[in-house]
This record gives sequence, structure tokens and C-alpha cells, in this order.
Amino acid sequence: MKRFFLLLALVATVFASYALSAASFAQEPVAVEPTVDAGFKWYDATKWPVENKCWNDVDRYFARLPGRAHGKVTDAVWGNSQHSAGEVVRFRTNASTLKVRYKLWSANVAMAHMPATGVSGLDLYAYDEESRTWRWVAITQPRKQEEEKTWISGLEEKMRDYIVYLPLYNGIEALSIGVPEGAEFAALSPRADKPIVYYGTSIAHGGCASRPGNAFTAMISRRLDIPVVNLGFSGSAKMEIEVAELLGELDAEIFVLDASPNMTASMIAERAIPFIKKLREARPTTPILLVEDRWYGNSWILPSRNKTNADNHAELQKVFDTLKADDPNLYYLSAENLLGEDLDYDATVDGSHPNDLGMYRQANALEAVLRPILEKLRAEQK
Repeated sequence: MKRFFLLLALVATVFASYALSAASFAQEPVAVEPTVDAGFKWYDATKWPVENKCWNDVDRYFARLPGRAHGKVTDAVWGNSQHSAGEVVRFRTNASTLKVRYKLWSANVAMAHMPATGVSGLDLYAYDEESRTWRWVAITQPRKQEEEKTWISGLEEKMRDYIVYLPLYNGIEALSIGVPEGAEFAALSPRADKPIVYYGTSIAHGGCASRPGNAFTAMISRRLDIPVVNLGFSGSAKMEIEVAELLGELDAEIFVLDASPNMTASMIAERAIPFIKKLREARPTTPILLVEDRWYGNSWILPSRNKTNADNHAELQKVFDTLKADDPNLYYLSAENLLGEDLDYDATVDGSHPNDLGMYRQANALEAVLRPILEKLRAEQK
């Protein structure tokens, strides 16, 4: 009997992988004229649409909020919105060598607790037909604001789809992808699927993944084969009504609200219900997932930190209990397993921000809740 269920699981995995493969190649090519320089064709990534970019009326091409939000949201949210976290550029090529030219928004390419590869790196993945998964290929190792690099060389000249995950804690002013002059290249449009929209703190923003593809929002996107919009705003996600109004403009498949780590219990009590009600005015039936504040890694030895976490959890649970009776599309994820079940909490860099292990564990916890919601939605849409 056990073997029978294992076989069923294997068959389900194969069919799920086939569905991913079919979806992965559904993007339409976009005509982009290259420039030629020293035997390479260069394609300007601002000449085709960016996946997970929600507004076109932006002041900078790779910004995450529209220009009209300037002065409406807080200065901190606005500054963070200039980072390209979660945005994705897609293309297809049979090139043996891939080069990249880019100019970063900020010359500060790294942080004390997060490497340059995560803060400012351009992270390259390719679709592997054999395993039917997206697999890592190369990462830039930025040392200055403006560079030209060979991403990777020695590739088999085989047509593949590629994803570029843009920097998490920096912005992009200019980005071009270079291939040998004889290679084929097609810029690809974003997927047309409605996205998961993830509103959160520095953790959602990507701190402190070692590279952009290791942010948990990127992991979830690959696992569930759905765009995931990253609206993480470091230190400044505090459920302001103005942000709820902006979220309401987005036709999301699911909204995830994960702002508690930036808020006190009293702020949650004051702001969470008005924030959710404002979002519900625009999106009355879209599923909303509330996520508890993660436990600090050293809350076991610092009573004040333990109390902060516990109070936040209790207050968000009250919000959920208050609204759930009249909102069947409201969901909840507790903090208990966000960073894993072990007690040593080796999943953070500083007790707060996940390292790559923490990102992986957080993706696991979120996937366990998001996947059934998506399956329910897709069953209802049939």
C-alpha cells in the first residue's frame, strides 16, 4: 500500500512538472533591436516588459511603485520602492556565452550583514528540460556601480529559456544582455497569470539572501509556477492606508500581508483592520493571507524580544478572529515554523533576517498554505 501511494505521488509530480514545462515556454517573444559591439549583440532590458512590475507610470523603469506614490507613501517606503526586488527579466537564447552590462542605482553594493551578490547581484537561472525545473546558472559579483561582465561561457549552443532576478536591495538604472553576434536571442514577455502580491518588511524585501534567486518570494514563484510581486519595504511596512489603496489597484490572485515584524502590538491593533477593510473595498473576494511575525532567533534568552513576538502574534490573531466570520477568503499563517522547528535558529544572520536556510524554510511554510489556496481557486475557475 505504501508503494502504491509513493507511485501516485511520483505520477502527480511528473504531471506537475509537465505543467510547469508547458507554462515556462508560453511567453511571447518581444521584438527588440540590438546594438552590435566587438562581436556581441547587446539587448537593452528596458525595451521589453518586466515581470512582477505592477505599474508602468514609474519615475524609473525598474522602480516598484508608481511615480504618483511619491509624497503619498512615507519617504522610507518610497526610497525602498526604488529597489528592484522581485522583478524578473526573461529571455531565450542558444548563446554559448552570456554577458551583462549594468548600472546600479546606488554605489553602495553591499551591507554589513548582506553580501553584494544579494544586495546588488543579477542572478541568472535557466530552464532545464531534463529535470523540468528552473536551475541556477550564474551570479554577478558586483564591486562597483557600473560594470560589464561575462556572466558565463562554455555553454552548449542549445536554445533555453532564462530568468534574471534583479537586485534585492539596490535598483537598476541600465541593463543590457550580450550574446555572440551569431547567436539567436528573443526577449520574452512576462507571464500573463495573476500574481501573488506579497506586502512585507525587510525579510520579504530579501534580507538577507545571498543572491536574489534565494529570496523566499523567488522560491515560491518557481515552486508554484506563478508570478510573485515583491512589495517588501525594509523597516517601513507599517500598514499605512495609502499602501492599502495602492495594493487595491492590483488584480492579484492572492494578497499576502506580512508587516508585523515592523509593527508593535498597539500598531497592529490600530491599523490592521482598517488596512484590510480598505483593501477589501477594492478586492472584496481575493484571498488574503495574514502572516505572523517570525520569532527572533534569540528570543529564548531575551525576555523583551520574546514578549514583543508573543504580543504581536496575539494581536494579529485577534484581528483574524474579528474578521474571519464575515470573510471566508481570509487565511492565517502562524510563526511557529517560519524559520524551522529547531531551537538553535541557525536560519538567521542576526536573529531577525533569514539567511539562505531561513529563506528556504520560510518558502516551505508559505508554500504549505499558498498551494491549497491556489488549487482551490483554480478548481473554482474550471
